[in-house]
Amino acid sequence: MRRKLVAANWKMNGSSAANAQWLAAWRDVSAPCDVVVCAPFVYLPQVGAGLAGSGAELGAQNLSAQAPGAYTGEVAGEMLSDVGCRWVIVGHSERRALYGETNELVAGKAARAIALGLKPIACVGETLTERDAGRTLEVVAAQMAALLAQCPVEQLAFGALAYEPVWAIGTGRTATPAQAQEVHAAIREQLARADAQAAQRTRILYGGSVKPGNARELFAQPDIDGGLIGGASLVAAEFAAICAAAS
Repeated sequence: MRRKLVAANWKMNGSSAANAQWLAAWRDVSAPCDVVVCAPFVYLPQVGAGLAGSGAELGAQNLSAQAPGAYTGEVAGEMLSDVGCRWVIVGHSERRALYGETNELVAGKAARAIALGLKPIACVGETLTERDAGRTLEVVAAQMAALLAQCPVEQLAFGALAYEPVWAIGTGRTATPAQAQEVHAAIREQLARADAQAAQRTRILYGGSVKPGNARELFAQPDIDGGLIGGASLVAAEFAAICAAAS
């Protein structure tokens, strides 16, 4: 049985004061699932210290595919480990769309994370245009193929995958549980063709406007193993309610 995982993606939000309030509220939460909080780089030490003893683990939102060196503005995986990160998001749809991250670059970042002992949450998903054209499974399969070319299933199982229908991120729209399950099942089937046992161990999260009101039905689907939570994770009480749905 795969234990549910719920990850907070704060994106480019937060302040020292707001983070302190969130962390203070989180101290009273007992989550029935694994929890990761992915904060902006500059707040990782503060958030890591605030999560200590809570059972939640610290994550980052990105990393460089390169080793430390002359890459101005980048953050190396070694640096993330140094400040206590255990997890890192790679290939979020915003990174793909706004910063031109290709399938191959995302796979390289996942491989780099794994090589350093960081657990990647590798994201895949289709745009509204691609869904309306009936290309959802084709697009996701190509993104997965790039990941598998650099990261064997056994390595991906070390971290997690996240299916993000791009059209449902920050829009208030959400894939129906059946729509989400269809894609999650296709992802697991693709993994199983390479390694059936590792595929069954791999946690596949849903990320697309998950809220307390829809989390339980989404998480009840057989191949949905938790969520990658954006906007709703900025309010500790809402995030806690989503975690509670994982029970």
